[in-house]
Amino acid sequence: MDKDHSYRVPGGRVGVLLLHGLCGTPTEMRFVANGLARAGCTVHCPQLAGHCGTEADIKATRWQDWYKSAERALDDMRKDCDVVIVGGLSTGAVLSLLLAARRPKDVQGTILLAPTLWLNGWLIPWYARLFNLVFSRSMARFVWFPDIPPHGIKDQRIREFIRSALFGGDSSIAGLPSTPGVAVLEHRWLVNATKRVLGTITQPSLILHAREDDYANLNNASYLQRKLKGLVDTVVLDDSYHIVTVDRQRHVVVDRATQFVDRVAKQCLRPAARLVAMADLPRRGRA
Repeated sequence: MDKDHSYRVPGGRVGVLLLHGLCGTPTEMRFVANGLARAGCTVHCPQLAGHCGTEADIKATRWQDWYKSAERALDDMRKDCDVVIVGGLSTGAVLSLLLAARRPKDVQGTILLAPTLWLNGWLIPWYARLFNLVFSRSMARFVWFPDIPPHGIKDQRIREFIRSALFGGDSSIAGLPSTPGVAVLEHRWLVNATKRVLGTITQPSLILHAREDDYANLNNASYLQRKLKGLVDTVVLDDSYHIVTVDRQRHVVVDRATQFVDRVAKQCLRPAARLVAMADLPRRGRA
């Protein structure tokens, strides 16, 4: 991989870090990123390690490498932003949760878009469960998961665009046409690490999940709603499939995400303003 396809829009002191999905690209986050940027946020969609390249590139990485990419982007945002909300699509949502657990002082909230703990949507065939018997990378390297119609997209026009991009030879636009088994195995290990710390996450969360998600059943969202210790606002989308950031209800995703970010920012900044005012009181008294 010679080029970094990360996408960043500078803005105010409130930042939103958006993480793409497994074998996806920052492009799938661009619509949501632009919507949040119009609201005044600084937005960063980093390219995760091993992505936007070849199958060999993704197979050479582990979930810890994806996490390090997200963590470096978070460190970069903290230089310019007083409040940072971390969000992601699918596997990106799982990485967001792990960042929130490990970096609670640096992450003030999470936006979980089609969070995927289990590949159990209506498109996933029953025999895919046999992959749960695979427990090593040496075994997983013989398995591939092809990206088949409807490609996580309910809107037919957008689906055709995604399909053309998937098989057009440029993985920086829509990702790879198939997901290597080693990447799916690393996703499982990432989920296991994240599930162990869900009970420590006290930041507020927004979950947006499609009722008809073809890759991840709605019970992924229900599980997180039960396990997370912070306030959780769940929005069930009724006219989208898995890639909610570009599907028919992408405007709903932007609107609800913008409202959530605004609410979290006000809650975080209000106490700071009160502290500044209280620190100033003695000087006023002496004057």
